[in-house]
Amino acid sequence: MAKRKKTTTCPCDTGLPLAQCCEPLLNNELQAKTTLALMRSRYCAYTLGDEDYLLRTWHSDTRPLQLSLQGNQQHWQRLKIIDTTAGQADDDNGEVEFVAIYKINGRAERLHERSRFTREGQQWRYVDGAINDNPATSE
Repeated sequence: MAKRKKTTTCPCDTGLPLAQCCEPLLNNELQAKTTLALMRSRYCAYTLGDEDYLLRTWHSDTRPLQLSLQGNQQHWQRLKIIDTTAGQADDDNGEVEFVAIYKINGRAERLHERSRFTREGQQWRYVDGAINDNPATSE
């Protein structure tokens, strides 16, 4: 993964610099304390093409053997958090509903998903997500 500038704004849409937001999670210096923090850092990893982080934070029961983000035509633009359920520091499970806007071949698209997370060991891990295909409820 390429070296990032310390002043780069984090792609996860918090408005914080990457170095103060998701980068410590991506670099395995810190672990996500909530499902929302893990969700944001995973979105950030997608925008940066960080396959290792995505695999590392995927639950072992549902983790694919590999990811191939190289040559991916998606260019992630924005993340909007819609809702969270549980997923705090003292919970064992949680959900995050979000809309991610991306461009593919110059055309704007959206991914609306409700992601499920659970603890594996003591760490939050992404389990799976339910896609919402109804554009009327996407924002």
